[in-house]
Amino acid sequence: MAKRLKTPLSEQDVRALKAGETVYIDGVMYTGRDEVHIHALEYHEKGKKTPVEFKGAALYHCGPIMKKEGEKWVAVAAGPTTSSRMNSLEPRFIEAFGPGAIVGKGGMSQATVDAMKKHGCVYLAFTGGAAVLAAKGIRSVSGVEWFELGMPEAIWILNCENFGPVTVAIDAHGNSLFSDLSVKIKENEKKARAKLGLA
Repeated sequence: MAKRLKTPLSEQDVRALKAGETVYIDGVMYTGRDEVHIHALEYHEKGKKTPVEFKGAALYHCGPIMKKEGEKWVAVAAGPTTSSRMNSLEPRFIEAFGPGAIVGKGGMSQATVDAMKKHGCVYLAFTGGAAVLAAKGIRSVSGVEWFELGMPEAIWILNCENFGPVTVAIDAHGNSLFSDLSVKIKENEKKARAKLGLA
């Protein structure tokens, strides 16, 4: 049975999640790709306050397509960005800001898995190619920060209801569906090579 998560997330909420579980997200979620990570870390180093509070937040690796309707922004498509793009930045970001969840696609590095275990964060995998489905879970857009970085790189403040389904692909205990899959693939390759007499 799927779980419902309400942001901001407490460390207790995060530590209770297990790899393989299905989750839906309610509450505020922030988008953030490469430039948001770089800018936020620069702010942190200078002792400056970021325009949003990342502690316990759900940070979505997403460069959404937005359109303006009157005074309001509306999410047209909001599919996930490949998370490995942020591998060099994510461990430092998690340590500096303490987000509760990272949402994206494709998994992340072992250094990020280690940071998630240490600081209490999970990786929630969303299906790639489902940008319109993702947008359906966004009830409204309450604002945008760092818009000068460009539409895909800005921080979009999304009010979500029933956003998902997402899968707990990396939990806060160091378990990763991606590393488990990698091990299984290697085992199957070894078996296949042995059958063919190539081992």
